Amino acid sequence: MTLKEIISALEKKIAIRQAEDFDNVGLLCGNPEREITGIMVCHDALEHVVDEAISQNTNLIVTFHPIIFSGLKSLTGKNYVERAVIKAIENKIAIYAIHTAFDNDYFGVNYRICEQLGLKNQQILMPKQGNLQKLEVMVPEDYTEKVKTALFEAGAGNIGFYDECSFSLNGEGTFRPIAGSSPFSGSLNIRENAAEQMISVIFERHKKNNILKKMKAAHPYEEVAYQLINLENENQYSGLGRFGDLEDAMDTEEFLQFVKQRFQLQVIRHSSINKDKITRVGVLGGSGASGIKAALMQGCDAYLTGDVKYHDFFSGEGKMMICDIGHYESEQFVAEQIIEILSEIFPKFAILKSLGKNNPVNYFL
Repeated sequence: MTLKEIISALEKKIAIRQAEDFDNVGLLCGNPEREITGIMVCHDALEHVVDEAISQNTNLIVTFHPIIFSGLKSLTGKNYVERAVIKAIENKIAIYAIHTAFDNDYFGVNYRICEQLGLKNQQILMPKQGNLQKLEVMVPEDYTEKVKTALFEAGAGNIGFYDECSFSLNGEGTFRPIAGSSPFSGSLNIRENAAEQMISVIFERHKKNNILKKMKAAHPYEEVAYQLINLENENQYSGLGRFGDLEDAMDTEEFLQFVKQRFQLQVIRHSSINKDKITRVGVLGGSGASGIKAALMQGCDAYLTGDVKYHDFFSGEGKMMICDIGHYESEQFVAEQIIEILSEIFPKFAILKSLGKNNPVNYFL
């Protein structure tokens, strides 16, 4: 199986275009036409991971964090990033990163954190805005089902846990073929009336090109009448962070011990304890101080994330306990999740988890 075939299948499960604009996701290095002998999954594609891939005869590394992020202008081996990338290229090993595409995924990083805590009534903490579009296309009545099927197969009409969602209106269209046209029906220079349906479907912006391509291929008209409308609706199934409710409220001290146990933590940095009971919990894996305000607005009693700075701890306003459980610690289940997804897609393919140490932070207690 080629690299591009693997990437195509993976991106049907984790849409890479839902990543944040600042991120560097997707194929970082590698020949898309190369046959893949095996996949190594890791948190960070460091040099020791590349060494592992070489020893295990795997020539694709799927990593959570992109090893190439910004400012890379040359490859001379002067730091850990360049050494890892050079070794991968020299040994014909591809590196593919998913990072914030998986942060924004409904069943991604933050879903797993909430599952680890046993949270109920889960919702996206910061839903994506402005990434939904509506397509309205006029179709002759006899072709409506063919065009609908093409739209659905291209990914249009998916709303939450429903697919093939659409709305149709009956109407009458007019057109007049003129010189240079090759009309599906009608005669040159004569205005025609046609019984048509207007089909409306909603989709995420990154699917647009494929949807339009499939729509035009299925449509009988030489000139397809359609319009695209940008929606301001929040996408409740894509976005950063998540929040939900504990099965039973916990005393604050009990909750902190519960988190330590579930995430196998040695320490939790947290703001002042100002709640007797913890019921609603917000989470955002990685560096998540940006979600504090959203967690407050959702009435969270506690908020779990990583990389919280000194002044960020004041942002709880005495209404919410902010807990820094560590950047890596909050994302520690990502490699397992990726392996589960890849194993489902490629049940007979060699998929290995890197055994090397990923967390660069050590504690002395």
